[in-house]
Amino acid sequence: MADYRFVTTWCLDAPIERVFEAIDDAARWPEWWKGVERTVKLEEGDEQGVGRLWELTWRSALPYELTFTSRVTRREPPHAIEGTADGELIGVGRWRLYSGPAGTAAVYEWNVRTARPWMNRLAPLARPLFAWNHDVVMRQGAEGLVRRLGAQLLVRS
Repeated sequence: MADYRFVTTWCLDAPIERVFEAIDDAARWPEWWKGVERTVKLEEGDEQGVGRLWELTWRSALPYELTFTSRVTRREPPHAIEGTADGELIGVGRWRLYSGPAGTAAVYEWNVRTARPWMNRLAPLARPLFAWNHDVVMRQGAEGLVRRLGAQLLVRS
């Protein structure tokens, strides 16, 4: 398996509560996040949303889809959401949100490995392409989120 670590930061001129709400509501991601093909809630989780299980299908600039499950393991509104992924991607994703005078910084850390044999075979050569592809998906997420919230993207990295 090939391991990847990505860190993405979005700074938006929107209140932290609204940013958290949009990121937390995976059922609506296909409405605003280009690349999210499908989200299906498989399990509800507890009253705080911990244990919630999603099946997610993503398509990006490269001609393939990835499907995996994501289980919420930590949820602290409006500051943190963490989950584990299993399936075609395996790992941990973590959103951390910070409020400041200009708005909200949303930092996403994605520590993941690929489970598809062809991706693992190509990883030594295709790693930069896979990283570029991840960046495209995250850029599309930032653009969709600012449209959804009627906000401006101040910084994206």
